[in-house]
Amino acid sequence: MEREELFCRRMEELADAAYSRGIVTFSDFLDLYELHMIHGIDWRGHGVTVAHSGGYDSAERQIAAFLPDALLFEWQYPWKCLKVLPAAPKFAETLTHRDYLGSILGLGIERCKIGDILVKGNEACFFCQERMADFLLQELRTVRHTSVTVEACDFQEQGFRPEEEEITGTVTSVRLDSVISLAFSISRSSTAPLIEGGKVFVNGKLITSNGYHLNEGDLISVRGQGKFRYGSMMNQTKKGRKLINLFRYI
Repeated sequence: MEREELFCRRMEELADAAYSRGIVTFSDFLDLYELHMIHGIDWRGHGVTVAHSGGYDSAERQIAAFLPDALLFEWQYPWKCLKVLPAAPKFAETLTHRDYLGSILGLGIERCKIGDILVKGNEACFFCQERMADFLLQELRTVRHTSVTVEACDFQEQGFRPEEEEITGTVTSVRLDSVISLAFSISRSSTAPLIEGGKVFVNGKLITSNGYHLNEGDLISVRGQGKFRYGSMMNQTKKGRKLINLFRYI
């Protein structure tokens, strides 16, 4: 509880600074639980509204911006997008999200200074706080055993998107526990500790009810398992089971 209270106090301090100084203030990159806590605060009493983004649709780690009600100027999120490429593609290893993150944090950078990392083939793009960009451009030279180069880029021009695999199967209903069971090939009983333990988010909102019913297009994140998007119910079997599809991020 102390961690949550300290976090909320820090966010309220940012909001009060935005209001009193008439500027936009920003958080670090926040995880899903921290974003959930932000949604639970009434920011009208602080004279601000809150926006948040991670640089692209469905980003999991996002920066919150506190906007004073009387804001009259344009503003931008304080991030940079960096692209990592192998220095010698012919000799590059197959690198994963974990490899890139490990190498970045190995430079002494805190996780909250880095946003999402997206991998495509032997390249990766990631978001970082603007003030960390020059350091990363100079110091990130290897990922695992692969020598790399780093350059600033425009994310929209790179064509990076989370890779998905379609999964189809039947469930008794589109309850959260049933669909998670299908998505990660685990038993329904195994989903209860995940949901009740505060590890499941739907569209960025913490959900602790096993019986929560999903809607088409909902984005579900499960800590320790991964993330997927619920597609739709495609058919119904003679025994009343629902044939659905979903798209798991890989």
